[in-house]
Amino acid sequence: MAENAKLTKSEQIVVKFAGDSGDGMQLIGNQLTALAALDGNDVNSLPDYPSEIRAPSGTIAGVSGFQMCLGDHKIYTAGDHPDVLVAFNPAAVKHSSKDVKPGGMIITNSDSFTEKALEKVGYEGNPLEDGTLKGYDVKAIPMFTLVREALADMDMPNAAKDRCKNFFTMGVLCWLFNKEQQLVLDFIDEKFGAKAKKPLAQVAEANTRAFKAGLNYGETTIMFQERFDLGAAQIEKGLYRNITGNDASALAIAAAGYKSGLQPFIGSYPITPATDLLHYASEFKDLGLVTMQMEDEIAGICTAVGAACAGNLAFTTTSGPGLALKTEAAGMALILEVPLVIVNVQRGGPCTGLPTKTEQSDLLQAMFGRNGDSYMPIIAALSPADCFDATYQGAKIALKYRTPVIVLTDGYIGQGSCPWKVPTMDELEDLTPYVNFWKPEDHPGETYQPYKRDPETLARDWAIPGTKGVQHRIGTLEKDALTGAVSHDPMNHQIMTETRKAKVDNLAAVLPEAEINGAESGKVLVISWGGTFGAVKGAVDRLIEEGKSVSGINLRWVWPFPPNLGDLISRFDKILVPELNMGQLSVLLRAKFLVDVQSLSKVQGDPFREYEVIDKVNEMLGE
Repeated sequence: MAENAKLTKSEQIVVKFAGDSGDGMQLIGNQLTALAALDGNDVNSLPDYPSEIRAPSGTIAGVSGFQMCLGDHKIYTAGDHPDVLVAFNPAAVKHSSKDVKPGGMIITNSDSFTEKALEKVGYEGNPLEDGTLKGYDVKAIPMFTLVREALADMDMPNAAKDRCKNFFTMGVLCWLFNKEQQLVLDFIDEKFGAKAKKPLAQVAEANTRAFKAGLNYGETTIMFQERFDLGAAQIEKGLYRNITGNDASALAIAAAGYKSGLQPFIGSYPITPATDLLHYASEFKDLGLVTMQMEDEIAGICTAVGAACAGNLAFTTTSGPGLALKTEAAGMALILEVPLVIVNVQRGGPCTGLPTKTEQSDLLQAMFGRNGDSYMPIIAALSPADCFDATYQGAKIALKYRTPVIVLTDGYIGQGSCPWKVPTMDELEDLTPYVNFWKPEDHPGETYQPYKRDPETLARDWAIPGTKGVQHRIGTLEKDALTGAVSHDPMNHQIMTETRKAKVDNLAAVLPEAEINGAESGKVLVISWGGTFGAVKGAVDRLIEEGKSVSGINLRWVWPFPPNLGDLISRFDKILVPELNMGQLSVLLRAKFLVDVQSLSKVQGDPFREYEVIDKVNEMLGE
């Protein structure tokens, strides 16, 4: 009997689910993530799935994964190597067992290890019996058999019963990690039961029974001799919810509309991995958020530019190939000098590339991927929760400086999740001071000059077309520096180009200074941006604990740079920049500060692990 299993206190546990794409790996992963978060753990997750709509079942190409790290302290990544792998078939075992820590646990469905399934992935024998998995703590559970027994009296085909294995597994894990079972039961009720929009009573009953069977199995089997207990993380008190980066960005768009007094508008086109943002935002009609799913990327951004010209708070969402298609219209927003936020959830490239895999290879495209000198502020979110703050801040800068702003997230943080402290509306910065439409009654005796500028921000006066007395030209030819009339004068173009650049340069003076993690000077400074933040933060923290002369900086603003960045860089002997690209930020830092930046590049469709950064820093330290 396992009911007397030893309960071991743990600081953190890394869990990975792997199985056929379409078999619910993301669902069960998200459910355990939410369960851990509601139980007070800090958690960070990483979905990993193929780009094919449905690869052949039982093949390695069709394996979908979901990894998470649960902890009683602040968690910054989805973890390095899994402590526990839940692999639902032989393909998942072959695909992911190599990632598990030595001695780690592999929980698998022994009923799926048929001769045909083994042959399909190239196993000559059964790895559960022939020593292939030697060195791992293998828990082979006949999941199909046990679930069918639990649902024996239900009028359902076996194939439908077998799909309940996920909640059986959730029951086992709920027991194994000492989690509150009622939270899962409530989820089933909300997803399929009486509380669901479209109740599926039989599905709810089947999953409930399967979950309870998994709990009972954990309590009664002799297979498990140890359970694990994670204490609650010591984090700031408040109202929390588990959130993905895409959902956080969608909420920020709605909130920015409310706090600016403008109608928020998203003109977009579905593209992996940004599609979820558009889907979730479309649910906020009651908040006045308008979403338009257009026929292509170009139409998406053009509707957003039109909405901005009409005095709305405009957004467009995309990923790398879509950003390339939006190039000309982004330049149109720049020359019109209207506020527009472009949220780019980066993915592997070039071209279609790796649609479902993460990368950071759009930085130089965001910087220079438009014709002419067309500089835009670029802000990079560092976590799923931070996607809210980054998108909201992008809206503020777009309004205040009357410019397009690019918000860079990526597939890892856009689709990954973590706990988010939900702010009250009163806690969010008021954006109405940056909304000041030019009206004749506010300027008696003055003639509207569309390119007359605020002396501090260089933002031009904003007016809604059709307002009496503020008629002005809208178009993409160069404008006169004051009247807005078409101008081909060489010196005028010089002035306008310099002014548009100065608008972005001036932003640097008011940005918060970069904060350093560790000593103010030393041997190695590790600079992160965007989704590399978690791995770098965790690695630097561990290196500092070991007494190494290492510090870290995260760049929230990747253009312009924080005003003190050059000074901080000058205090260190060596600079390391880990990036999910071939060294794009490194190029910018070398050009700006004339320093010998070392680049740590990774383009495998997978985020950095802490040990990869640690190994490189130790190499730079000569260790």
